[in-house]
Amino acid sequence: MKKYNIIPIREWFSPTVTPPLIIAGPCSAESYAQIRDTAFAISKISKVNIFRSGVWKPRTKPKNFEGAGNVALDWLLDVKKEFNLKTAVEVLSPIHVELCLKKEVDILWIGTRTTSNPYSVQEIAQALKGTNTIVLVKNPINPDINLWIGAVERLLNVGIQKIALIHRGFYPFEPTKFRNIPKWELIIDLKTQHSYFPVICDPSHIAGNTRYILPIAQKAMDLCYDGLMIETHIKPNEALSDNNQQLTPVQLKNLLDKISYCGNNDTVKHLELIKLREKVDSVDMQLLELLHYRMEIIKEMSAYKKHHQLPILQLQRWKQIVSSRLRKAKELNMNPNFIKSLLEIIHMEALRIQSEENTENNY
Repeated sequence: MKKYNIIPIREWFSPTVTPPLIIAGPCSAESYAQIRDTAFAISKISKVNIFRSGVWKPRTKPKNFEGAGNVALDWLLDVKKEFNLKTAVEVLSPIHVELCLKKEVDILWIGTRTTSNPYSVQEIAQALKGTNTIVLVKNPINPDINLWIGAVERLLNVGIQKIALIHRGFYPFEPTKFRNIPKWELIIDLKTQHSYFPVICDPSHIAGNTRYILPIAQKAMDLCYDGLMIETHIKPNEALSDNNQQLTPVQLKNLLDKISYCGNNDTVKHLELIKLREKVDSVDMQLLELLHYRMEIIKEMSAYKKHHQLPILQLQRWKQIVSSRLRKAKELNMNPNFIKSLLEIIHMEALRIQSEENTENNY
């Protein structure tokens, strides 16, 4: 990939903005009062540069709230003028681009589902051709860096120079404590290969729960990200979408006051080591989540065995497990003694769980 002339964040606005760029606002535009009250509270937080809101929300199920639609652009224009805030909106089509530009929206972002569809990105890029628009591109659903960079290239090819990536995490194959797994090591790779691309973290969508937003945001700052996009609602408990991951403006201010921003030269110096550590951490977390999932299945088996009056330990089944797993270990060139010891520890824990569930259950 050739190196493009990317305009850095500090030159996006006049007067200039010193990174990190902080973008905050509700997941969805629900009402004029909700938008105005949230914007008013956020405007009092000096570290926030941009007010964001979802106008059109691509939801998994059609009955879920999908945003207020076009009328919300008028609400955003009002708060932009009243509180002197820049505004940011997600776009999903060329029509959305046209409507946003007419209503003086300052920043457009392309959501994760749209990024995953090159055809949709190309249509949006063509609609932006010849403009000086700031565009943010969220990562695709799956950890496909080439797909993500491909979306960026489509925008660069039509002349968009004010552009940044948004890291919002990747869809997990199994349930985890996070809504989306961050896979920090991929972002380190991306920043290493394409250092001229600004990267903004969306800890709200990675976390899925406000309790995890601070550590995720701090992790992003430790890795020298260029900004944060944090969902903020005046009354999160009443939010019509993603209420678990939205902070109040007061909580947002407290979070921003606690965060320390990148200034550690060792972080940049040892990115390769950090990347390897992140890979280990990511694998460990997945192992723990999978072990938890396995033990939940064991509990289901215990209930089945109780119902059918089967014994807890079935030796033939245990021998099959050991045999098949050791064959796999051999294929992977792993130490068979280590794998057998690991299987025995897991097996003993499974037996313990079943005994506690019901001594008549079996494994």
